[in-house]
Amino acid sequence: MRFLAALSVLFYHYFASNHDAWGQGTVDTFPHLHPLAVFGSFGVQLFFVVSGFVILLSAWGRDVRAFTASRVARLFPAYWVSVALMLVLLLLVAPGEKSVTVGDAAANLTMVQRALGVHDLEAVYWTLWSELRFYVLVGILLAVGLTRERVLAFATIWPVAGAVAVQAKSNLWSTVLIGADAPLFAGGMVLFLLTRRPRSLGLWLALGLNVALAGVISGRTQALRVASSAEITIGPATYWTAIVVCFALVALVTLTPLNRISWGWLTVVGALTYPLYLIHMSWGRWMIAELNPHLPVAGTFAVVTLTMLVAAYLIHRLVERPFGPRLRRALVRDLSPGALVRPRRRPVPQPGPVTGEVPAAKAVSR
Repeated sequence: MRFLAALSVLFYHYFASNHDAWGQGTVDTFPHLHPLAVFGSFGVQLFFVVSGFVILLSAWGRDVRAFTASRVARLFPAYWVSVALMLVLLLLVAPGEKSVTVGDAAANLTMVQRALGVHDLEAVYWTLWSELRFYVLVGILLAVGLTRERVLAFATIWPVAGAVAVQAKSNLWSTVLIGADAPLFAGGMVLFLLTRRPRSLGLWLALGLNVALAGVISGRTQALRVASSAEITIGPATYWTAIVVCFALVALVTLTPLNRISWGWLTVVGALTYPLYLIHMSWGRWMIAELNPHLPVAGTFAVVTLTMLVAAYLIHRLVERPFGPRLRRALVRDLSPGALVRPRRRPVPQPGPVTGEVPAAKAVSR
C-alpha cells in the first residue's frame, strides 16, 4: 500500500504538478491525463494513514529508547543520500535551477529545516517534517505509557485540538499538533487498535470522527496544495471521496482476510517505497527533460520510472540495509541509562611494605 502511494505521487509529479520538463506545462501537454493524474497527490494522505497504523505497530511493546533508535535508523540513512543527490543535481548537473547555500545544505541534513526557517532542497521533504512531529508525539505517549485506553483518548483528542488550532489560525499550535494532517495519522492508529478489538464501538466512533475531520481539514488543505501546484480546482465532493478511499484501502488490507497475504515480493516492493519517494521528483523531471525530445511520452515515462526504481533499490541495498541496523544498535547503546556514566576505576592494591604480598584486607576486597 505504501508503494502504491509512492507511485501515485510520482505519477502526480510527472503528469499533473506544473513544470515544463515535457517542453511546456503539464496542463497543455496532457489536457486529458492531467485531471486524472491530480488524484495521485492524495497518495500522501494514504501514506499518512498507513504511517499511523505502522508507527503504532512498531511502537507497541517498545520503550522510548528503542522506538527513537528505530525511527532514526529508518529515516536518516536514505534521507542523507537523497540530500547528497540533490546537491549533486543542483550544484553540478543543473546549476542555477535553485540557489543553495552551505547553510541550506547543513539545515536540510537535520530534516528539521522547516523549523529553522530554511527551504527544502526537495519539495517532497515537507511530508517528512509531518512524520517527524508525529514520531515525537508518539514518543511522548510512549513515555507516559502506551495502553489501548490512552491511545484511544489520544487519537480522539489530538486531531480535534489540531482542527481547532487550524481554524484559529494559530501557526504555533498547528505546527506542534500537525493540525491539517493529524486526523490521518490518528485514524491509522485507530485502525491498528481495531485489528485487536474489531467489535469495539468506541474505536469505530473514533475512526468515524477522524475520517470526518480528515475530510474537512486534510482534504481541504490538500485541495489548496493541488490548486497551487497543478492549477486545478478540486471540489469538496471530490476531496472527500479521496480521503474516504484512503481510509477504506487501509481498512481493507488490515481488517479483512487480505491481511493474511504474506507474499515475499511485497516486502521487497515495500522496501523501495521510501527511497523512491525521496529521489523521484527533481531527478525524474531532469531525466524527462533530457529524454523527451528523443523518445515518445510512454517511453520516456517508462525509462525514467524504471531508473528511479533501480536507484531506489540500490539505496535500499547499499545504504539502508547495511547502515540502518548499525545506526540503530549504536543509538540503543548510546541512549541506554548508563551510557553517559563514567565507570568507576577500581583501586589497585598496593604491595606490603616488607614481603611484597597483598595485605589481607585489600586482597579480600579485590
